[in-house]
Amino acid sequence: MLASSVLLATLAAGLVSAGPTPRQASGFPSASGTQFTIDGETKYFAGSNSYWISFLTNDADVDLVMNNFASSGLKIFRIWGFNDVNAESGGVWYQLLSASGSRINTGANGLQRLDAVVAAAEKHGVKLIINFVNYWDDYGGMNAYVKAFGGDKAGWYTNEKAQAQYRAYIEAVVGRYKDSSAVFAWELANEPRCQGCETGVIYDWAKATSAFVKSLDPNHMVTLGDEGFGIAGNLEIETLDFGTFHMYPESWSVDSTNFPIDWIKAHGAACVAAGKPCLFEEYGMTTDHCGIEAPWQAAARATEGVAADQFWQWGDQLSTGQTHNDGHTIYFGSADFKCLVTDHVAAIESGN
Repeated sequence: MLASSVLLATLAAGLVSAGPTPRQASGFPSASGTQFTIDGETKYFAGSNSYWISFLTNDADVDLVMNNFASSGLKIFRIWGFNDVNAESGGVWYQLLSASGSRINTGANGLQRLDAVVAAAEKHGVKLIINFVNYWDDYGGMNAYVKAFGGDKAGWYTNEKAQAQYRAYIEAVVGRYKDSSAVFAWELANEPRCQGCETGVIYDWAKATSAFVKSLDPNHMVTLGDEGFGIAGNLEIETLDFGTFHMYPESWSVDSTNFPIDWIKAHGAACVAAGKPCLFEEYGMTTDHCGIEAPWQAAARATEGVAADQFWQWGDQLSTGQTHNDGHTIYFGSADFKCLVTDHVAAIESGN
């Protein structure tokens, strides 16, 4: 259980002033001080998350989602760029992890599915955050590496064999899409944690890995993908272009009214101090979406240092039926969608 005072205390230490974020090559999304610039436009942006779109097998479904997303006025779409397994399955998988020899699947049930997502994003002008690995066990995650190479999740960040294969996978994905106009940023991991570790473990790993990604692709932004607990320190890493933070009051056992506003403001202040943008990357409730989450959006829009937000998660109607509802899902065209997307986008455009 994470008390609100403990969570906010993680932001109090390490606030430092820093110079402006290095700019990206012209034409690619970039950080402009504490804001983002996309397609020549510097402003606040809105978006969402979809873990499932990367695993759809019908290109028409992928195109439908991207069309609906873009037509709604949203811009930044965060997706899973991983699907790690320890044994081949009949479904979609991206990487087979094994001590006897790992393999990256570039076939029709592998990275060609991610190709379809990137192509659809290019077509509709959507910008993607592509994540490389999950801390959690869904779609393999760090535990899939542990099963193949030994150790435990806490040791994953320093496990030489696991890191070598992780970097091989990064190189394959980045090499595939580094010239794409659809890439907003590369993301090192989804919600990386390290229970019982020294605080420097994730910092050192993020510093080394982000530098590696930049060596492969200096033109796109790189971010960590963390929940925001140690953001002040992580923002000191030169090769991380912006900070991320998440918000789930129910699972964190904090109140859904006051704490979220303080959390948003604290992260904005940390990013202002660092001279980098903050992305409110995931947030959600399982009840009263509009009544609770709309004030969070308003606070994010009004907070200096917070450059964009992405609700968890996008929902749609596919050829196979409705996408997964985890309780946080906001379905295209629903009443919740009107208040959290249509009204939110209108407020951004009007400057409110």
